[in-house]
Amino acid sequence: MLNYNSLHCLPSSEELPNSEDTPVDNEIQELIPSLLKATLALVWLDRWDWYFGVNMGIHYDPKKPAIVPDGFLSVGVKRFVHGDLRLSYVLWEEENPPMLAIEVASPKHLGEYSTKKDIYAEMGVLYYVVYNPFRRKKSPLEVYRLEDGEYFLLSGNPIWLPEIGLGIGKERGLYQGIAREWLYWYDEQKRRLLTPEERMMEAEARLSIEEQLRLEAEDRVQKLESRLKALGYEPETIV
Repeated sequence: MLNYNSLHCLPSSEELPNSEDTPVDNEIQELIPSLLKATLALVWLDRWDWYFGVNMGIHYDPKKPAIVPDGFLSVGVKRFVHGDLRLSYVLWEEENPPMLAIEVASPKHLGEYSTKKDIYAEMGVLYYVVYNPFRRKKSPLEVYRLEDGEYFLLSGNPIWLPEIGLGIGKERGLYQGIAREWLYWYDEQKRRLLTPEERMMEAEARLSIEEQLRLEAEDRVQKLESRLKALGYEPETIV
């Protein structure tokens, strides 16, 4: 008797397209999720049960085209698949929908508040984040939580996401030399987590301070030795 497995009839990630082949409308749509991913890679350096995709196709229905969020986070999945990188994210292979999806809105409003939102709810994405830097009358950042198949808007900045163990919010900062408002991760005390660039700058500043203190200490020793010699003492003979 043959064992039937419906998964064997569905296309695999190797057979499916990995993006929608549509260029982003502006650079910020790539930079914001890249910043979040780079920061997370440091914060969760020792964890292997998560994946953050940037501009990657999510195949949720074999009869429908993939949806491609600007960024998405899955928790409870393998960091790498068979020791390699993913070509795309296929729900019937992963068996785990993303826990968070991020859309950085464009001036054209390509379904971020309607079609895409409905698809993410259908997929079971717990948190849906929309960042619209072009908004003026409403908050540019909206974070929704899925409850009974419907998204409800959360309030605050940053907003704590207990299932993920991180908060997400917006504030002005510097990334890749660009000073503007960015999205960042936060801890439970609402302290912003440093980006890789900021950590590097902090380490360099600390080394610079330590080097300056060392030079100052050496200078004080040299001055003391000079004074002792002027008084007729040899510093090496003093115990």
